Amino acid sequence: MKTIRFPDGAEVPALGQGTWMMAERPERRADEIAALREGVNLGMTLIDTAEMYGEGAAETLVGEAIGGLRDRVFLVSKAYPQNASRARLPKACEASLKRLGVDHLDLYLLHWRGNVPLAETVEAMERLVEAGKIARWGVSNLDADDMIALMAAGGQRCATDQILFNLTRRAPELDLLPWLNDHALPVMAYSPVEQGRLLADTTLKDLARQKDATPAQVALAWLLRQPGLLPIPKAGAPAHVRDNRAAADLVLSPEDLVTLERAFPRPKRRRPLEML
Repeated sequence: MKTIRFPDGAEVPALGQGTWMMAERPERRADEIAALREGVNLGMTLIDTAEMYGEGAAETLVGEAIGGLRDRVFLVSKAYPQNASRARLPKACEASLKRLGVDHLDLYLLHWRGNVPLAETVEAMERLVEAGKIARWGVSNLDADDMIALMAAGGQRCATDQILFNLTRRAPELDLLPWLNDHALPVMAYSPVEQGRLLADTTLKDLARQKDATPAQVALAWLLRQPGLLPIPKAGAPAHVRDNRAAADLVLSPEDLVTLERAFPRPKRRRPLEML
């Protein structure tokens, strides 16, 4: 699998694992844990979670899933914006570490921009790096103007921006993605199949049949072909993880890309960054 490089040189596989809406149904817990472990074994070693997901329940599940695998996992979590202050971020980070059962995060993100000044959040993140609690930090759901403000606030060591980006959410291509590319910042793409809604699209289903693939694999392959882009699909069962992993080996032809461009055209005008 190809890799994605962070600004400090750290590399991770270009296809990760998301955990949004995991740990919400007890009867699915065993499958979800098995899915995360299967993903790691298949090389999808980046696992993304957040204190918001199930109010910490997803982090607890991830902690259970990575038992005995920590050295192989690139672990990402996110902090609520109200916790992104000097006083509250260390406590939020410590709570996430405890739920995850680890002593550090490989990447810690501001989940979205709130009322805490960005300069204060940058300072708090850098202190966590100095303390060894996190290896690097980044942001999520920040648009191009937010990223400019972050840099002006001293955020030059930001490692990534995690955003909503898929075939039906292409507005970031007009300004945000070029800005991030110019600053050598990789992009983490959440909800890469639009929480499953993309899978019913007729064009996507027809193309998948032609490629002996699934609609989800085509949608993921469209993202994976782009430099510096790291999709983080969620899978609740091992078979689903194996299907996702196969997307990294699916090659879309120029003709395939034209078909997708016609079915999912890029917006002609800039739109604010969307969130789910």
